[in-house]
Order: sequence, then structure tokens, then C-alpha cells
Amino acid sequence: MESRNPVFTRRGFSRDTGYAGFNAPPQAGAAANPYAGTNPYAGNNPYATQAPPQYVPQTRPMTMDDVVVRTSLTLGTVIAGATVGWLFLTAHLGFAVGAGLIAMLLGFGQSFLRKPVPALILAYAALEGVFLGALSGFLNSVPQLHGAPMQAVLGTMAVFVTMLIAYKTRIVRVTARFTRFVIIAAIGFVLLSLVNTLFAVFAGGDGLGFRSGGLGIAFGVVGVVLGALFLALDFKQVEDGIAYGAPREESWLAAFGLTLTLVWIYMEMLRLISILRGD
Repeated sequence: MESRNPVFTRRGFSRDTGYAGFNAPPQAGAAANPYAGTNPYAGNNPYATQAPPQYVPQTRPMTMDDVVVRTSLTLGTVIAGATVGWLFLTAHLGFAVGAGLIAMLLGFGQSFLRKPVPALILAYAALEGVFLGALSGFLNSVPQLHGAPMQAVLGTMAVFVTMLIAYKTRIVRVTARFTRFVIIAAIGFVLLSLVNTLFAVFAGGDGLGFRSGGLGIAFGVVGVVLGALFLALDFKQVEDGIAYGAPREESWLAAFGLTLTLVWIYMEMLRLISILRGD
């Protein structure tokens, strides 16, 4: 069965062995070895009767335990960074915003690399956590938004569990059409967010109105739904990676993708709760 995941298809994983080309039979039409049976040293070589050494892969295939461990490590780093931001940078949002911008650059850098770089992923997680912690602490200090970060955390967990159940029971099926729809919708959402930010910066106020009122609530709901759909894509990536024998290092990419999606959902959930409680 051929994988539809472009990452695993490009790297040539097969469901039989987990490694492209390993243990494959000789190809038809290959030229015969002109030296076969004519080795003058075969008779005197005491090791000639021993079987040749077998190739041993340098890494074993990825397992669910690998994904769980690395995702826990990455999310744990986010939580550690968030604790630092909450305790020390709530009153210094400028530093937190700087950390968030650097985290965004690191995230883009890893996204364009063909192989995972664990140090890069963990650095992203730490800096993103600092930003989230400082922002959440600041919002929590506002009387009408007190407790909003905890509500956003609980909401994010609820979305994760709901989508995991929906995916495992095949209520949500990830197909090529589903993937295209989610990606196009996400691109449109991000572009609208950027346009709204530009209008807010240069024209003042709330820009196009995507950050407050009824339109802001609707936009926030769309953001949470998109995050939930991206979770389904992440689950599919993990499932395909295990089924097609992706190398163990690919579990870092799975952890990175899940972390990105959960951060997205938390941010949209926090913004939605802020709008609902602020109106």
C-alpha cells in the first residue's frame, strides 16, 4: 500500500521493511557479476564459507512510544518556558514578544528543513512557552479576564481529546481532499489575520473587526475549528509514520507538529475567551 503522506512517500518508506531498498531482491535484467565463481583466493580463505555480514539499519523504525516521549518532552519545555514567562515577564511584555518572534523564526526554520533538529525544536518550545506564559499572566492580571488562561488550557485539552476520539473512531477521515481544504482554509485565515493586523497598526482601532464583537467571536471559532482539523492531520502523520516504518528521528517532527497545533488552539481559545468575557 502506498502512503499518501508526501513526507514518507518522498523518503520511500515501505510497509514491509520500513526502509527503502533494504532486503530487496536483485532487479530483473541486472548485469551478471563477471567475477562470480572465479575468485582465486576462495580456496585458501578460511572465511569463504561464512555468510557475508548482514546490513543492520542505523536506526529502528518510529513507534508510538517515541512520539509520546518526544511530544511530552517538547510540551514539557513549553510549560517550563511558560512558567518562567508567567513569573518574571508578565510586566515586561516587550521581552516576551521578542521571545515569541524568535520562536516563530525557529519554527519556520524547522518547517523548511528536511530532517528534524531536536535542539531547534526544543529552543522553539522554550521561547514559545516564555511568550505564552507572559501573555497569559498579563491577561490573568486583568480583573475581567482572571482565570481565562486556565479556561483556555482546559478548552485546548477538550479539543485534543475530542479530535483524538473522532479520528480513532473514523468519524473524521483524513483524505487528500480533506488535507487540501484544511491547508487552503488555514492560508486564508492567516492572510486575513495579517490584513487585520496591518489595518489595526496603520488605521488604528480594531482593524477589520476580527478581534472583537460578533465578527471576532466567529473568527475565533473558525480558528479553533481549524486547529482541531490540523490535529487530525497530525494524527494521520503519526499513523502513517508508524505504518510505513519512518525512521525513529521522524518522531521529533511529529512532536513538533503536535506542539505547533496545540499552541495554535490555545492562542485562539484564549483570544475567543477574552472576547467573550470582555464584551
